[in-house]
Amino acid sequence: MTKHNPDIPNKPTVQVIERMFTLIDVLASREDSLSLKEISEKAGLHPSTAHRILNDLATGRFVDRTQPGSYRLGMRLLELGNLVKGRLNARDSAVGPMRELHKLTQQPVNLSVRQGDEIVYVERAFSERSGMQVVRAIGGRAPLHLTSVGKLFLAADDPQRIQAYALRTGLLGHTKNSITDLNTLERELSKVRQYGQASDNEELELGVRCMAAGIYDDQDRLVAGLSISAPSERLEDSWLPKLKETAKLISESLGHKRNLS
Repeated sequence: MTKHNPDIPNKPTVQVIERMFTLIDVLASREDSLSLKEISEKAGLHPSTAHRILNDLATGRFVDRTQPGSYRLGMRLLELGNLVKGRLNARDSAVGPMRELHKLTQQPVNLSVRQGDEIVYVERAFSERSGMQVVRAIGGRAPLHLTSVGKLFLAADDPQRIQAYALRTGLLGHTKNSITDLNTLERELSKVRQYGQASDNEELELGVRCMAAGIYDDQDRLVAGLSISAPSERLEDSWLPKLKETAKLISESLGHKRNLS
């Protein structure tokens, strides 16, 4: 979570800027246009004051005048929003929280994304104290159905896509614990949807278990998965709430609304 900078005041020090923010928030509360009368009442401003500031905002294209006396948010805000969105990156947002989660667990914390029928490891926080070798290096790949993060992505697919995946891949296994038939996989994915988390019980590598939670963007799309890997006997269920909270924190930094998850 972003720490408050004591050098930055909680409220604007210039009154007109504070009023400008208030007017933008009022306009953002409704999808359609608002009349000057409604805006000034909601903002608690005299109509002449609101009118003057709205006209200045319209000059900068932050506000549109849809007709005389009616206003709505302007396209300039969309342009600026897209610039900010373009800078948002799951990996950049995840690095700090991943390190904090690793400090808590002392086990490797992985960030993975989907590419086709596999997940790709794009970032990792780990140390020699974890007591296990890293199974997959950054850039390494693994089948979706054998990994906790991969199951998150499969669970987000519709039944037809899951069946197509099974046909393409043959659901080949790597260990005696691997899920290799469609019915078992579908039951597993149903649990993933129900609980919002996924696990890998020595399905990719014997002796290694994982737990995963999803990372979502501002459109509520699953864009990455965060997982903890550990020797089978060391993976602790007590880490799960912190894992899910860390995934939510990263999601929020990408614009995801907490109440959507």
